Amino acid sequence: MSKQAPNEACVIPLRPPAARPPAVRPAARRPGTTRPASERPATTVPAPAATPSAPAATPPAVPPAPAPREPLWRDLIGDVLRRERLAQERTLKDVADAARISMPYLSEVERGRKEASSEVLAAAAHALGLGLGDLLSLAQGELVRLAGRRVPGGGRGRTGAPHDGLCLAA
Repeated sequence: MSKQAPNEACVIPLRPPAARPPAVRPAARRPGTTRPASERPATTVPAPAATPSAPAATPPAVPPAPAPREPLWRDLIGDVLRRERLAQERTLKDVADAARISMPYLSEVERGRKEASSEVLAAAAHALGLGLGDLLSLAQGELVRLAGRRVPGGGRGRTGAPHDGLCLAA
């Protein structure tokens, strides 16, 4: 092996490109004659374009909008807590301190980001001067209002009976 100087570049010789065979030209043909099928180049036939089923003047049909999703219980509870707190003109800190829960947690419950336990909901409701039943009743009323707005006829299985959301089975 030979030693190279530190600044000398290492050169790797490249192989010359492979030689191609010369192109074979077909013999000249008289004008107006065609080549036999065996001499024709292979071509692909494009797929036929889809014919529109509707006239061009009609705009394409817009797919129906997805049905609105059911409201989540945590969103309903949070909305009721925030509405009651703002109606009393109280701050988030004031209610959180009275309920003995952290202010960031109460904020996340109000925004529907956290699924609060019944103990936390009861503490927040009591801090606002409500009972847990009052809080749940207000949330249930909100649910009925939202569901009634969304579903034609008032909802599934509704008979018009004035049971106000409470139903007992025997």
